[in-house]
Amino acid sequence: MTGTETLTLTQADGIATVTLTRPSINVRQLKELTAVCDELEDNSDARVVVFRGAKGVFSDGIDFGEFHPDQALDIHGFNKWEKLCTRLERLPKATIALVDGPAVGGGLQIALVCDLRLATPASTFQAPEAHLGFLPGMATFRLAKYIGLGHAKRFLLTCEVLGAARAAELGMIDRVVDDLDAGLAQAVASLGPNHSVAVTLTRRLLNESYGNSWENAIGHFLAAQHRAISQDTFLQTLRQHRDDADS
Repeated sequence: MTGTETLTLTQADGIATVTLTRPSINVRQLKELTAVCDELEDNSDARVVVFRGAKGVFSDGIDFGEFHPDQALDIHGFNKWEKLCTRLERLPKATIALVDGPAVGGGLQIALVCDLRLATPASTFQAPEAHLGFLPGMATFRLAKYIGLGHAKRFLLTCEVLGAARAAELGMIDRVVDDLDAGLAQAVASLGPNHSVAVTLTRRLLNESYGNSWENAIGHFLAAQHRAISQDTFLQTLRQHRDDADS
């Protein structure tokens, strides 16, 4: 899977890159992102997945051209979109969003489900849904965890456009970089060996931390830790440590 109507997927040197070649999200792009998830989950040995836009646009958000006000509207499409975002969020690989230009609505959601977010000074972030009469998806669930409840309320209710510097100041993105490719190289290096089981379990425990009591969290942690230390990667770490100590 290298190229489709709305995106491309390329893989090299342990990095899978998903480029959103269509600037707005339509049903075709949703289906193609779902196929990307299938490929990354079932066939890819990449350690890192990168999401980026094309031609100075990360994503303009939903394509309203596929909605017809004279026809009955239902929630099915929104449900499919949120399920896709959850799949992206739970990929068994570290994920990085490289934002250049606008990240709007659903495009912002794609950035939020990634583990790390880098942006150029030309990037902007907006969730305009409340002013358009509908809801900003599960950004209502994720955003406050990054920037705090007060900032999230103001951002989502006023639909303000944030520049990259302000987004970084609030914690919506991690870094502002002039060169996305150089920033990506630094981010990948910072992730180290990036073992998929450790990444997946650490991410899951962090996401659960806002909704769990300590009593529940410790049980989940111990179960996850048991799984992690049973993996060959951790056993290799122990062997290497012993070899280093004996040398």
